[in-house]
Amino acid sequence: MTVTMTAADAADPPDDAGFRVVRVGTSYEEEFTAFMRDAAPALARTAWLLCGDEHLADELVQQALTRTFLSWRKARERDPLAYARRTLANLRIDHWRRRRREVLTEPTALPEGAERRSAAEHHAERDQLVRALATLSTRQRRIVVLRHLVGLTEREVARDLGVSLGTVKSTASRGLAQLRSVLGAADDGSDQGGAR
Repeated sequence: MTVTMTAADAADPPDDAGFRVVRVGTSYEEEFTAFMRDAAPALARTAWLLCGDEHLADELVQQALTRTFLSWRKARERDPLAYARRTLANLRIDHWRRRRREVLTEPTALPEGAERRSAAEHHAERDQLVRALATLSTRQRRIVVLRHLVGLTEREVARDLGVSLGTVKSTASRGLAQLRSVLGAADDGSDQGGAR
């Protein structure tokens, strides 16, 4: 004989050895906790790439996860990670609108990455990327980060941000062209500075 029980009932299973207890479903809190544990590192990386500040990124991730939890019934129906990413991007825009300026971080204050290169090279590259991203418009930065640094497809970016596929393609193209220009100019300047 099989007895179907909810997670709440499973604390008091029947004593009869002839019964097999089957748990049905989990609570929303347990489901969200599992989602949060899996999604937090990716959200933290995305947040840092969007703002370039470790502490602000942590704050944005916490706010995005809080809002995702409050809307968990809606978020879990489709793709909760996409919902959280979109919330994160919108929170970043809201924060930017309130401050209306970017604060660039000193290379020594940037978070450590998984790669093991010399600390100076690692920090210089991250600083150069953050400075280059700061030259993009808010829309360009969101699309370039989600598409090329987070690794979403064009369709996923369009769905996450609520824009058309054509907008993603054209904005990403213009944003990458600007990044190439800025990063190329930075490389030329550093090469010339080293040759003197």
